[in-house]
Amino acid sequence: MKSLYTGLLALSLFSASATAAHYVIDDDEKGAHAAVNFKIKHLGYSWLTGRFNRFEGHFNYEPGKLEDSSVKVTIDTTSVDSNHARRDKHLRGDDFLSVDKFPKATFISNRIETINEEEFKIHGKLTLHGVTKDVVIDATKIGEGKDPWGGYRAGFTGTTELALKDFGIDYNLGPASTHVQLELHVEGIRQD
Repeated sequence: MKSLYTGLLALSLFSASATAAHYVIDDDEKGAHAAVNFKIKHLGYSWLTGRFNRFEGHFNYEPGKLEDSSVKVTIDTTSVDSNHARRDKHLRGDDFLSVDKFPKATFISNRIETINEEEFKIHGKLTLHGVTKDVVIDATKIGEGKDPWGGYRAGFTGTTELALKDFGIDYNLGPASTHVQLELHVEGIRQD
């Protein structure tokens, strides 16, 4: 029964992308070529920046057929890293990410909107802090081609902005710090 459920789930996620090539995001600890970064204003005077060190995902992509593409990414929220240990402990706590309750965040696309051959919008559902909301990622294709090890890669970058209160995070950081910007840099390895 479990294998049937898993098969149906996979079919539902990728039925729209049956003709697209499948890529796994290059998040190998020996030399990752992907990043999930964030930044938020600090008191309106500067930017606080950080990243999530651990995540995984995959996407389906076919040049010229972006409507057949899809993406799924899972982020380990316990890996939040703002380059400051005490602040990271606070970010992991109940005021922000509540990682004991919500150790993962997930994005699953449901539609790709083509702007041109290099730019597009990825519409999907982001689940963060136990809340699922529609988000749109403004994405750009960086490039694709063969790598030196006999594989084939494709790379993209994307940005989106989230209102913290939309995801149940209401810690008062001041009026200049209500939204966080996400920057995604993704390099995928085609699975033949």
